[in-house]
Amino acid sequence: MERDVEQLRTRAEPPPFRRVSVARTERRTPFLVRVTLAGEELRTMPNEEPGASVRLLLPDPSTGELVLPTWNGNEFLAADGSRPPIRTLTPLELRDQPGETPELDVEIVLHDGGALTDWAQAASPHRPAAVSGPGRGYTVDRDATSFLFVGDESAAPAITTILAALPATSRALVLVEVHHRDAALDWTTVPSDAEVEVRSLVRAPGAALGDATLEVVRGSDMAPGTRVWGAGEAAAVQRLRRHLFEERGVPRSHAVVRGYWKLDRTPRERALPRPVAAPD
Repeated sequence: MERDVEQLRTRAEPPPFRRVSVARTERRTPFLVRVTLAGEELRTMPNEEPGASVRLLLPDPSTGELVLPTWNGNEFLAADGSRPPIRTLTPLELRDQPGETPELDVEIVLHDGGALTDWAQAASPHRPAAVSGPGRGYTVDRDATSFLFVGDESAAPAITTILAALPATSRALVLVEVHHRDAALDWTTVPSDAEVEVRSLVRAPGAALGDATLEVVRGSDMAPGTRVWGAGEAAAVQRLRRHLFEERGVPRSHAVVRGYWKLDRTPRERALPRPVAAPD
């Protein structure tokens, strides 16, 4: 059945895709890979708010070719009407130095299967990709003195960029839930002018995603006016949202809570992070 274009909800067209290629990769943990993308077209890409997003267009897995899609008023589509492999990530750092090719870092949590995981594990120098963005980020309240950040492995890149933008007069508590102790990042290398405390919480076997962080949030004394940012698995984020707004009475203007991904429960393991094999 053909799409009735008139019935599609018209949306603002995102920024155009910029062609890039893989410059290098770095394994940050057994479950997380940093991919550095490079390309002259990144030179015109804005780099404004922390915690923003970019769309990453992957090459066709069957041919390895990269074909830019077309915006139809609602979504990006390939020439044959199919949806191309596009994933949303946090732009970790954009470097644009005179005389050098601009570079963009993104970090990818490796799951048990999926187009993005397969691409990240096979990513080698010069392989093509494209990015569109940035999307909306997080506006840091410069007058706030207390911040709470809650998330899982997928939220770590965004939290990293926001910490770097906090005012020196503020304090921040960061709660990052990981499924394995080896997935915990070294947060001592993350720059921030604020006073930052990071707790990596290892999820108990059989526990629901988000339970570990929610338990700590429930038991914490939040200072009046605390600004909250949270992201992660959709159901876990929804429980956090209910606690903040309905149980704690946090003003909605003081909190940004976003679902980044959904757990595939058939089978459960397919949506959980997996370690990447060590390089030779």
